[in-house]
Amino acid sequence: MDETLAEFIRRTILKIPMSEMMTILKAWDFLSENQLQTINFRQRKESLARDLLLLCQEKCASINDAALLDIICEDVDLFDMEEFKRSFKKILQRALKNVTVSFRDAEENAVWIRIAWGTQYARPNQYRPTFVVYYSQTPYAFTSSNRLKNIIPLLGQALTVASRHHRIVKMDLRSRHLDSLKAVVFKQYNQTFENYNSTAPLQERSLGLNINMDSRIIHENTVEKERVQRVTQETFGDCPLPQLEFAQYKLETKFKGGINGGILAEREEPLRCLIKFSSPHLLEALKSLAPAGIADAPLSPLLTCIPNKAMNYFKIRDK
Repeated sequence: MDETLAEFIRRTILKIPMSEMMTILKAWDFLSENQLQTINFRQRKESLARDLLLLCQEKCASINDAALLDIICEDVDLFDMEEFKRSFKKILQRALKNVTVSFRDAEENAVWIRIAWGTQYARPNQYRPTFVVYYSQTPYAFTSSNRLKNIIPLLGQALTVASRHHRIVKMDLRSRHLDSLKAVVFKQYNQTFENYNSTAPLQERSLGLNINMDSRIIHENTVEKERVQRVTQETFGDCPLPQLEFAQYKLETKFKGGINGGILAEREEPLRCLIKFSSPHLLEALKSLAPAGIADAPLSPLLTCIPNKAMNYFKIRDK
């Protein structure tokens, strides 16, 4: 592959929105599923383009292959946002006589939607609107909390029909920070261990050790702190983490005891427990637990899986 063709492919990849990268590459059908699985789609776009370009060079991409990728990207740009707005608004107004829908275009092919809900007999309540951010040609929409639970199915139906997707994905993920939600859902952050050098010794002064302490203890403490640091970096990565404020776990289990278990053994209903972790920046707080000596490393997968599973609401039941 000559430099001109390689540069054209690189620039074409760079203009693809990260939220649509995998969809477009699969539609291109030039790189195999196995090849795509070797790529880290959470890294920066420049690095991602470089890795994809290497695969294209290995497979000897031609000008026709590059042209096809460009055509697919142009097809993506043909999404009619105005048609989406008209369709979305019409669906809601047909279902509810009194509803106010407003739109504001945003960056990254997104549109902000403000909905003031009324009823058949009452005007829309402008003081308690619902806000929705929809990213074109994706099955994801981010909504503000709403006390009117009965409107959620209608909202989902309107988004599904207007966006021409088979369904809008419902996720057990909540945060006050839209950028963090986007980073988790669209895998726009890097949670992969890359830059930490596990062979680099920690400074003894950072350990707060007594200079008269036995050198063997100092060495053991240094090795352990290096291990904790390495495991923490491998688990959470080096880049800033998405800002989530809490994680909630609902546990259901039945008492597992002997014959003389008493009242609990006779109980048919499962025991229920709700555990909630909260912090202004939960993931960074979890990342600091082991290095601070508050928890063992590695942390439980139930805590570290939050970004990968794109969830901070969990239900855990007995198998």
